[in-house]
Amino acid sequence: MSAFRLARPALPFRHPATLVGTWFGAGLLPVAPGSWGSLAALPFAWLMLAWGSPRLLFVAALLAFLLGWWATAHYMRHTDAKDPQEIVVDEVSAQWLTLVFADPAVWWHWLLGFALFRLFDIAKPWPANHIDRERSALAVMADDTVAALYALITFAVIVPLFPMIAAVWRALHGS
Repeated sequence: MSAFRLARPALPFRHPATLVGTWFGAGLLPVAPGSWGSLAALPFAWLMLAWGSPRLLFVAALLAFLLGWWATAHYMRHTDAKDPQEIVVDEVSAQWLTLVFADPAVWWHWLLGFALFRLFDIAKPWPANHIDRERSALAVMADDTVAALYALITFAVIVPLFPMIAAVWRALHGS
């Protein structure tokens, strides 16, 4: 008997709302589907930044939000859940927004962007916590977008501080 069981979607897996909403199945993985959705967003974000631009990633986040809103609305008509856990396109859109200022060549930007978004998505500071109480597809998408804005602002403040922190560390430790 296996402990690894995929969630069962409310619509057939091949349905466009299921494919988009679960981000091609990432949201069906057991334990922490939101984190799986955020992780699944990272390679796409890297490609858009490495071969495109921050503007491309921002536009993709906006388009994912709009497409996710549609998919979530359609999917929610077939479930009683207020915010179905298997729907992770909201995490994808929000993770992309968080990483708009990331440098594709700096590994810790990716780790920091992922960690900050997951932190704010789980903590749900105001107004995300207020939005999260609503039962609508827009609320499912919007609470993560608010969390992403908090993460993006925090990212933009922290990243410029890292070289200064590293220089102080080297000066104190003589390396």
